[in-house]
Amino acid sequence: MDCTEPPEVIFRPLHTVGAKLIKTASYSPLQLFQLFFSNSLLATLLANSNAYGSMRHVDKPWKDITMKDMMSYLALVIYMGMVRLVSLSDYWRKSDLYTLPLPSGIMSGRQFYHISRSIHLSDPKTDGENEKKKGSPAYDRLCKIKPMYNVIREASKAYFHPNQQISVDERMVASKARSGLKQYMKSKPTRWGYKLFVLADSLTGYTWDFFVYEGKSAANEVTENGMSYDSVMALVNEKVLGTGYKLFVDNFYTSPTLFKDLLSKKIYACGTIRPNRKGFPKTIVNKMPKKAPRGTIRWLRDGSLLFVEWKDTREVLVASTFHKAFTGETVKRRVKGSDGSWSLLDIPIPAAVKDYNRYMGGVDHSDALIGYYNVLHKTKKWYRTFFYHFVDIAVVNAFILHQDLARSKNQRPMSQKAFRETLVSEMAGLPTKKKVPDTPPRPSCGCHSPVHITKDSTAGRRKCKVCRQNSPVMCHSCNVAFCYLPKRNCFLEYHSHNERQL
Repeated sequence: MDCTEPPEVIFRPLHTVGAKLIKTASYSPLQLFQLFFSNSLLATLLANSNAYGSMRHVDKPWKDITMKDMMSYLALVIYMGMVRLVSLSDYWRKSDLYTLPLPSGIMSGRQFYHISRSIHLSDPKTDGENEKKKGSPAYDRLCKIKPMYNVIREASKAYFHPNQQISVDERMVASKARSGLKQYMKSKPTRWGYKLFVLADSLTGYTWDFFVYEGKSAANEVTENGMSYDSVMALVNEKVLGTGYKLFVDNFYTSPTLFKDLLSKKIYACGTIRPNRKGFPKTIVNKMPKKAPRGTIRWLRDGSLLFVEWKDTREVLVASTFHKAFTGETVKRRVKGSDGSWSLLDIPIPAAVKDYNRYMGGVDHSDALIGYYNVLHKTKKWYRTFFYHFVDIAVVNAFILHQDLARSKNQRPMSQKAFRETLVSEMAGLPTKKKVPDTPPRPSCGCHSPVHITKDSTAGRRKCKVCRQNSPVMCHSCNVAFCYLPKRNCFLEYHSHNERQL
């Protein structure tokens, strides 16, 4: 079999990879979040929500939601993703088990429900006009999310440029709302929900672009190459990305036609492939034996396409336009010997398989970052499910921007939890706590004063100079531990005695 060198990959991104921000500037979590949820987007959301709310509450006087209300609401929504309770009402319960000061300090439960029931992404008048077109090709199934949907997509592409390794995969957004947009995918952890096709950065998990799958009855018809081909081509645009990118996809998308067309745009691709795909070579020359040992490799090059078959616990088929069949790389596997004993061995692995395992999980990485603290709330309105998911995308993308900026300054970035905590505090207008120094500063004068040895009264205790019992308090000037309790004030006793002696 021919194992010639693949063409050299020259990476020419349209912009410098990473955050497209001023690297030397400092951005707070709120400022990064507002790159996606800008003031203009929030103003549109407020106008549409107030119009929808006043339309629904014709019997009662409607009180408009303000920008401050919306920021407080978003702060609570993100907070609830970190502090999870069974019911929303539990956040405002006044009992020993459920008392949480933050939610009631930001807004009342009644106001939170008031805003939740009124959230509307599109103009109700536009919705009404769109409903009249139902059943015709002019009907827009995504009309109710379009204002925010388009802004979040454009912002995601505007403030970050992907690294060379990117991946395309599906994402499921869980929902129990009744909607014709819902899909079922048995292979996903979330089986029922809305399906999104996502292009993510494989190294960071940044959601760079996505679109919602509208179903087979959508107005945009699938071409003869199939939905998987069309999905990748809709997301991978060399005029926006640049050339020399390495795209990783699974066997739902991989096809010789797709890979060749991407290569004509100077986008390289690698992915697992199904043997029944159109264009897959049917030759039986040098076919892999059924009982081939682990690590056996077979390959076939068809022009620019490389097809590799590798035996692990089962056969793995991979296609690539930029890999060499075998480069001498190995991977550790537990192998059972003829005597029944298991041993850890280094077995050969094709470079295409190794890279696929390393870089294919870009969308899964993004899903994991969202899943740790996702803000998804139960709702009967399908478009509100997307609203909460857009908040998730904005928070996680803002966090990844923070990581990139911190590393460019050789600083340690915050964890996602700390980032969200700071974001909630800023959005709710809460005062930020100043860091307490680990050791208390000594006073400039020689006066005696009791101070705690450490911030934790249960740790760092020392023996009292008078009674020899452990104490968390010491004297600033003497640097000696003393008891300082109402019934055992060794501090006062010692210093009063010394002063009398003087």
